[in-house]
Amino acid sequence: MAHLIAPSILSCDFGNLQKDVELINASEADWFHVDVMDGNFVPNISFGFPVIQAVNKLATKPLDVHLMINDPDRYLEEFKNVGAGILTVHYEACTHLHRTIQRIKSLGMKAGVALNPHTPVDLLFDVIEDLDLVLIMSVNPGFGGQKFIKNALLKVEQTKNLIHRRGSHAIVEVDGGVNLETGKELLNAGADVLVAGSFVFQSPDPLQTISSLKQLNV
Repeated sequence: MAHLIAPSILSCDFGNLQKDVELINASEADWFHVDVMDGNFVPNISFGFPVIQAVNKLATKPLDVHLMINDPDRYLEEFKNVGAGILTVHYEACTHLHRTIQRIKSLGMKAGVALNPHTPVDLLFDVIEDLDLVLIMSVNPGFGGQKFIKNALLKVEQTKNLIHRRGSHAIVEVDGGVNLETGKELLNAGADVLVAGSFVFQSPDPLQTISSLKQLNV
């Protein structure tokens, strides 16, 4: 499959959110990446259900919602109700991960699991066949604009190997420090989806930046 681009609205101008949502609609991007942070699992707080619902009303592309929150099971149905098409939870935040994955899928969403930089890929061995997506964090979660952690390249390769060994249909997404250089490296390692936030929205021409990411050759 051709790789996908998911701009992170965490880096949008929240005073002009509609303008930035419409920019993504008009771009070559494939998904909206929506980072939800609770100030507990990670040391930052982002937006909640009303903002996601507002984005969903304007968006013409799927919402790829990444939960950086403790005990996500409490809110799965609400995220479905406000428009999440893909819902990703953190391995580190789920006591009963298999049950959480099954609940997400039963609600009609695609299910993803995210791994922090220190979390080994092989911990997904028993659930990889149930997943639609694995999200490799290439920065420590919580803040945009961080430096890319090179070990993410190895983790992408390891994830792809695990997917193939287990006969899974999951795709691999990477979030953190993505630019044209790291994006090409990640695609060469086997990534399917690139999340980019500050690199897109702090660039002089976000539309062209998204297009350049989309046109990266492997």
